[in-house]
Amino acid sequence: MNKAENVAEYLAGFPAEVQQILMEVRATIKANAPDAVEKMAYGMPGYKLNGYPLVYFGGFKEHVGFFATPAGHEAFEEGLSKYKQGKGSVQFPLSEPMPLDLIARIVQFRVQENLSKPKKK
Repeated sequence: MNKAENVAEYLAGFPAEVQQILMEVRATIKANAPDAVEKMAYGMPGYKLNGYPLVYFGGFKEHVGFFATPAGHEAFEEGLSKYKQGKGSVQFPLSEPMPLDLIARIVQFRVQENLSKPKKK
């Protein structure tokens, strides 16, 4: 895939069925962090709030990667336990329903975390 310059271009680079899943993840993030700034970061859609990274997500061959920093994953350890994880990352298989309610709760947690910090310039 070519390096996308914006999120719409990034999403357009995936097959239609994967695009739909990624758009649902994007909509969930935006609905739960409406003031977050969306831009490409690390080659994938990323969101910042209050000057701090909030979450990132990306499409892969067999999964959607979701990155909410270690704190976001530690707080939802039980809900994420059935998924493959790394430090601050989780893989949601494309072959299973996307856990949008869990993603929403993680985003809400990260929003509160970011808003509790002094605004970063």
